[in-house]
Amino acid sequence: MRSSHTCFGIMLAATLLTLSLPVPAQEEEETIELSTYENLSLFSEILTRIQEDYVEEVNETELIQAAINGMLLSLDPHSSYIPDKRYSSVQERTSGQFGGLGIEVTMENGFVRVISPIDDTPAAEAGLQAGDFITGIDGETVMGMTLDQAVKRLRGEPGSAVTLTIDREEEEAPFDVEITRAIIKISSTDIRAEGRSLVVRVKVFNRQSVTGIIEGVEDMITGGKPLASYDGVVLDLRNNPGGLLDVAIDVTDLFLDSGEIVSVRNRADSWQSYDAKSGDILDGIPIVVLINGGSASASEIVAGALQDHNRAVVVGTQSFGKGSVQSVFRLGERFGGMQLTTARYYTPSGRSIQGNGITPDIIIQHRLSTPTPDDDEPIEEFYSESDLPNSLETIQTNQEIEASETRAEEEVSREELIRNDPQLATALDILRSLAVLKS
Repeated sequence: MRSSHTCFGIMLAATLLTLSLPVPAQEEEETIELSTYENLSLFSEILTRIQEDYVEEVNETELIQAAINGMLLSLDPHSSYIPDKRYSSVQERTSGQFGGLGIEVTMENGFVRVISPIDDTPAAEAGLQAGDFITGIDGETVMGMTLDQAVKRLRGEPGSAVTLTIDREEEEAPFDVEITRAIIKISSTDIRAEGRSLVVRVKVFNRQSVTGIIEGVEDMITGGKPLASYDGVVLDLRNNPGGLLDVAIDVTDLFLDSGEIVSVRNRADSWQSYDAKSGDILDGIPIVVLINGGSASASEIVAGALQDHNRAVVVGTQSFGKGSVQSVFRLGERFGGMQLTTARYYTPSGRSIQGNGITPDIIIQHRLSTPTPDDDEPIEEFYSESDLPNSLETIQTNQEIEASETRAEEEVSREELIRNDPQLATALDILRSLAVLKS
């Protein structure tokens, strides 16, 4: 050990009573290359020293697992060790049901960062947002915790409460949020009609997603009007943190008739391409994809593929930018598992999303403010044919009157939608415009 105040290189048995300060940063410190055998001997020596001389008794298994997890986390934020007790929960998450708060998180700068809160979960209802930093859990700082340790503290008995300290960019100071834990049952998809368009909301990519979309679209057709009568479909991937790669591929395949969906390239630069099969469940009607900073991983695969094939217009804000693929390995009986980043994925045009994200074709912030003109500032007015002197009286047929009443109702609904969700309102406007151009 070395500090800026104390040197004791030869006093191995001495008792240190001074304050030990962090080691100063070294410029281009030379690393001594050791063989694998020497490194394992070093690890064994340190473990033995801790067991014999540390001030308190330690748990050897916990120490070794922490060392393994630290090794994996040094690679990237998404590689980690999965203890045996938590391994089954990884499987639960892919099946669509698990316990906790309902947030997808990663580790960044020593703190837990929210990738996305999942719809209809305690985290979403408490107002957590993509990009929030969790700096404390029940009054204890997360600085120094591993991601696994932080996740373990976030989880607990359904019905129990946990207080999170949140650091949000636009807030002047961190603030506390109390959230009650629950069993998280994710309804993967939600499909509804909005005016003359279908809105397909995909909350997460799990084993239910593909079936949910197919059945939902079929229900809207059989229970309502033919697919061709819709202006188009809004595929809402906002705050969707991702999920399974094969599910993202299958979801994209629903809307493409041919072409590459995504390519995956590993360390050896060998790559595998996944192509769409014949058949588009929407029969080519227009698609607008909604994304934001909470759209990550599998969401970006879908948005990127549909954008590259000009199958969809992408609207919203820059996506999260997670362009890596993780594989989960079972390490054997009682050893748990390991999540390891094994590849990067690329969109059909060859774009790597890693660190960049998907750039929308049309950038629309979630909240728009409509400026109000000052009272003394003139407002520009427009005239129509009916304003001209001696213009002919407008005569409407019964069909025109009914259509006018329908449009009026839609305009009232649209004004409310613009106030509450300007991104979705923009998507519907695009589909309406495309329908007019087509006709």
